[in-house]
Amino acid sequence: MRLSRSHTPFVLLLLVVVVVVAPAVSADVAVLRTDYYQKTCPDFNKIVREAVLTKQSQQPTTAAGTLRLFFHDCFLEGCDASVLIATNSFNKAERDDDLNDSLPGDAFDIVNRIKTALELSCPGVVSCADILAQATRDLVTMVGGPYFDVKLGRKDGLESKAHKVRGNVPMPNQTVHDIHGMFKKNGFSLREMVALSGAHTIGFSHCKEFSDRLYGSKADPEINPRFATALKELCKNHTVDDTIAAFNDVMTPGKFDNMYFKNLKRGLGLLASDHLLIKDNSTKPFVELYATDEKAFFEDFARAMEKLGTVGVKGDGEGEVRRRCDHFNNLNV
Repeated sequence: MRLSRSHTPFVLLLLVVVVVVAPAVSADVAVLRTDYYQKTCPDFNKIVREAVLTKQSQQPTTAAGTLRLFFHDCFLEGCDASVLIATNSFNKAERDDDLNDSLPGDAFDIVNRIKTALELSCPGVVSCADILAQATRDLVTMVGGPYFDVKLGRKDGLESKAHKVRGNVPMPNQTVHDIHGMFKKNGFSLREMVALSGAHTIGFSHCKEFSDRLYGSKADPEINPRFATALKELCKNHTVDDTIAAFNDVMTPGKFDNMYFKNLKRGLGLLASDHLLIKDNSTKPFVELYATDEKAFFEDFARAMEKLGTVGVKGDGEGEVRRRCDHFNNLNV
């Protein structure tokens, strides 16, 4: 499989009753709710749904790419669409850091398509951050994943710095402890981390991200032998063609299910960080649970995605509603 970044996607309560007058909420705090655009942009849900249906039909890996884009956005500076910003002469943006180099063009494209349609229907109302969140949910459900609520009202961030990416986005050669450190920093438990890792049931990874498991003296002997042989053949020219990629879930790559976890038990995990989930004693019980109980995985994944969508959201005083998703309204930023 050969992929072009510009055209083909990368194939990643507490209820308190207070008997006092509640304090005023600062304008800087984002108050999210599912019906946020009910009056200001009543066709919001319909426009997003129709756009993702068309795009996913044209490019079946759009769902995986958009899910990965959403994750990368939320884990750095919160869910504020900062990952969508294009680099200009004043600033090297997040999307152009090496760790984001393989983020798929089709994921950016679906957000831009939706933004264009919404600007015609309700100009200046819907943030790019909300578009990305809603599109991700609709695409996940479209490929068989669980439905989860998306609360809306995020504002788009005012900063996007490439140098901040490293250390905030997990890498495939990191330990479970290191990766969980990033999740914990954003408020996620170990169980939630494993559930969100199940996003690798769709999509794909480039050979450079797992080739060290295949060749030389450090080749991983725990990869399923037939799987390793096939990957070696697929990736033999990856040093001269860095677009070559393999599906994260070799069994059901286009369906959101619990096969990813079943694969880990068979030595069919693609990335080293995937394989570690079944080896590490702290995460192994969750892998085994999700491998045998898809309902439990779906429930945990849905809750974790709802939580992910609230990480670091910006309110009116901290962000804006961009006119274009790839540019700040102040072009000199």
